[in-house]
Amino acid sequence: MHWTSILAIYVLFWVMSAFVLLPFGVRTHDEMGIEKVPGQADSAPANFRPRRLLVRATLLAAVLTALYVLNYIYGWVGYEQLDLFNRAPSY
Repeated sequence: MHWTSILAIYVLFWVMSAFVLLPFGVRTHDEMGIEKVPGQADSAPANFRPRRLLVRATLLAAVLTALYVLNYIYGWVGYEQLDLFNRAPSY
């Protein structure tokens, strides 16, 4: 596997991880007991920390990419294990 392929897979995992981790740990103004600005949405976050999100997404993407590359090298899980309907390969 080329390093550019690994980089592309890492970027895909990073974006997916960032969106998955986005809602965790964020609290609204009502939950924190802080007064809202007039016109502010009720669901607006009061304690959004983008640096923490970037670090968590980076770590999770690194772990997922490492697992993907190791599975590619050692072949732990292949299409045979994921074939739920027991179809023969069509190639």
